[in-house]
Amino acid sequence: MSTPFKHVPRTLAVFGLLAQSPGPAVAGPPADAPPGGLRTFTSLDVFQLEAPADPQISPDGLRVAYVRRSNDIYSDRVRSSIWTIDLRSGEHEPLVVGAGSYTSPRWSPRGDRLLYLAAEDRAPPQLRVLSLRDRGVLPLTRGAEAVQQPAWSPDGRSIAFMRFVRRPWPAPVTPPPKPEGAEWAPGALRFDALQIHLDGQGRLPPGSPHVFVVSASGGTARDLTSDDIQPAHAQWLDARRLVVCASSRPERDPDQKATDIFTIDVGTGVRTALRLHDGPDNDAMPSPDGRHIAFLGYDDRHVSWQTTHLYVMTSDGSGVRNLTEGYDRPVRSPRWHPDGESVLVLGEDGGRTHLLQFGLSGGMRVLARDVGDGFRGRPYSGGAFDIGGPRRKPVIVYSQESWHHPAELALLDERGAAKQLTDLNGDVLGDITLASVEAMKVPSIVDGRIIDAWIARPPGVDPTRTYPMILEIHGGPHNMYGAPFASEFQRYAAEGFVVVWANPRGSAGYGEEFVHITDRRFPGEDYDDLMSVVDAALAKGSIDPRRLFVTGGSGGGALTAWTVGKTRRFAAAAAVNPVINWTTIMLHGDTPERVARYRLRTYPWDDLALFWRSSPLSLAGNVRTPTLLIVGQDDWRAPPVEATQFYTALKLQGVEARLLIVPGATHDLSARPSHHAVKTDNVIEWFRMHDPERQPAPR
Repeated sequence: MSTPFKHVPRTLAVFGLLAQSPGPAVAGPPADAPPGGLRTFTSLDVFQLEAPADPQISPDGLRVAYVRRSNDIYSDRVRSSIWTIDLRSGEHEPLVVGAGSYTSPRWSPRGDRLLYLAAEDRAPPQLRVLSLRDRGVLPLTRGAEAVQQPAWSPDGRSIAFMRFVRRPWPAPVTPPPKPEGAEWAPGALRFDALQIHLDGQGRLPPGSPHVFVVSASGGTARDLTSDDIQPAHAQWLDARRLVVCASSRPERDPDQKATDIFTIDVGTGVRTALRLHDGPDNDAMPSPDGRHIAFLGYDDRHVSWQTTHLYVMTSDGSGVRNLTEGYDRPVRSPRWHPDGESVLVLGEDGGRTHLLQFGLSGGMRVLARDVGDGFRGRPYSGGAFDIGGPRRKPVIVYSQESWHHPAELALLDERGAAKQLTDLNGDVLGDITLASVEAMKVPSIVDGRIIDAWIARPPGVDPTRTYPMILEIHGGPHNMYGAPFASEFQRYAAEGFVVVWANPRGSAGYGEEFVHITDRRFPGEDYDDLMSVVDAALAKGSIDPRRLFVTGGSGGGALTAWTVGKTRRFAAAAAVNPVINWTTIMLHGDTPERVARYRLRTYPWDDLALFWRSSPLSLAGNVRTPTLLIVGQDDWRAPPVEATQFYTALKLQGVEARLLIVPGATHDLSARPSHHAVKTDNVIEWFRMHDPERQPAPR
């Protein structure tokens, strides 16, 4: 690059972004106003929604392959297929569809084949290669373990991937001989590691992830690693070496953050350390010429949250530089510009996800401010992008958010303008009237800090009426809300509720100082921020102060339980998979090391007072608010024992409470589409039951 980038974080500036002009953009709904329709959003509409994910630009820059996600109403699962878009004609083509789920499309270096993962007949995802000349499909792997992170070698001859390798369960002791024909109970399961279960996986079997390489023309996959490291990421550095991010410390445990960067010689299996330090180094991505490696990480200070930075080093591990040192926001998903002189990432900033470009010679450019996902029930940040094609005029495609529409793929032109490529939900949402959304800037009662918040009003709101209000609290607690399409909030608004949400102190996207206010003090002043937001929403009118409700999930469930222990201004509450007792979260959940080393940085037997005053259970004696508890039966992040403790505490005091345990659900209660209805419909019913306007006046 001849000149360094100018630092313009608030100005859109794009250079050399488009190889070919696309066909006519597909018209979509405007970003600033909801479309009008004949009806409002229902639970069944969730099954009709679709969203794009994982866009991949072809090597010639003329096509984009992407994953098209949809909710299958018959299997109650998210189904994925692979489609392509011709960027010259705008033609859409289904490339890999069927009864299974198909993800991770990856173009071969010459663009003549497509690698992807296929999950069929309830089997875990396996590698397949599709020939784009004759549409023949070559299965490359099979087995009981899922394949992850497939990657082509630069010469197109080999494919690297990761897969868990199980070891036999160790027997506690040698059992006595069993008589012939006897039917004995199953043997005990022996655990020796600190972490013995993980949300979404349940009890963890012995074993570890390994890195494999297989010929692109088929054959036996070769295992390049052993159980002495825990690889988390692998990419090709050149045709004979992989760069791998892995935990390799003798004292490692699956929850520890320390990861290092190595190269592995594919021919010999020899491993060479490039970077060893106390902290996570992840997502290592070699530059197109192999001279540099970009990666994400930070120097671990052992606090509850730290900003993830973008680093670059030479391919021998020397010359490490922090490209985002002056950007106090977390970044993710690094991708090299084809010219090798800059790296693109997604950054979270003030409730929005931005597409950013950092030059090796310095400076930053904002390429897009509206990256999003829109396939989630709640308005979390998300999204994906890809850059590829010719070296000097590459193509950039990303998922573009809108409050009134799930994300669609968009193409950036050479002027920085986004042209919509897909319209996956126009047929579903075209006749639906959605909620209107307004952003708010609220000074906190604590110290005047400005808190970002949003308010959604019911479709067709009558300015002469007042409405009930739901305060919805995000989880994490260091996650970040914004204003993308959120199906749960649309449901609440469609049922006549004003919905209010915010990013109180502790939320990501506002810098480390904003997050660290809640370090070892969660819940705390974030509660006061939320009450400031409620007061600001009431001041805007149309909300009945007698008809206030509060809900949230995970860390938001903890704050919900904390809130009803602090105030009685809410008519009812719904705490979803909440953290209730930090002692049982550390000793029974799937994050023991994270709580002990990062969250509270001590143990209950050393500082029980800290664990207790941080636990919503400590306030249970103050609660008089009718409270609904919802938790997944298979939740290991905030296990059912958490919700049960709060439920039992309220019942013992005669406080009205209800416990809802969802069979088959993990901490992600939106993993199956029907769980969306289970959660939202039960919350709506509970709030309606306790709406003062719907009950007879007391005598």
